[in-house]
Amino acid sequence: MVAMTGAVYLITGIQAAGKSTVAQALAERLPRSVHIRGDAFRRFVVNGREDMRPDPPQEALDQLRLRYRLAAHTADAYAAEGFTAIVQDVVLGDFLPWFAERIRTRPRHVVVLAPRPEAVAAREAGRGKKAYGEYTVEDLDTGLRTTTPRIGVWLDTTDLTVEETVDAILSTARPLPE
Repeated sequence: MVAMTGAVYLITGIQAAGKSTVAQALAERLPRSVHIRGDAFRRFVVNGREDMRPDPPQEALDQLRLRYRLAAHTADAYAAEGFTAIVQDVVLGDFLPWFAERIRTRPRHVVVLAPRPEAVAAREAGRGKKAYGEYTVEDLDTGLRTTTPRIGVWLDTTDLTVEETVDAILSTARPLPE
């Protein structure tokens, strides 16, 4: 039996940028696909979890790297079976190329959702869950825009519908170079 291979899309952005909604819509648009929510790997930890915060302890950074490795491995496993895997998580700064390098599947795509901060703040105010503990929208947006390497496609989704965002991903996302 010949192994089928799929592709992997890594969708990132700050909290309330629309990652979950867009990743799900993208997965629904593709014929054989999975949606991997990276934050699920954080929630698997029952005792001893160290969440990210300003000036995080080493254990929080180690757990974040573990979460990213598990998500990349899971995406690769699905892609090896012919699925297009859409991974979504908050991946900022130098963690973005680090995470992307852990995805072994080719082609692999990186999509950064970067709506304007005021749009993110409005989305955050209108949703049931609150993601911004010790951080502010402005803190994370500044971190995204000033410390995250410009790899993959960056989309200002402020004025785009979910469907328009998926269209933009499908028309502009190109595989990362080797």
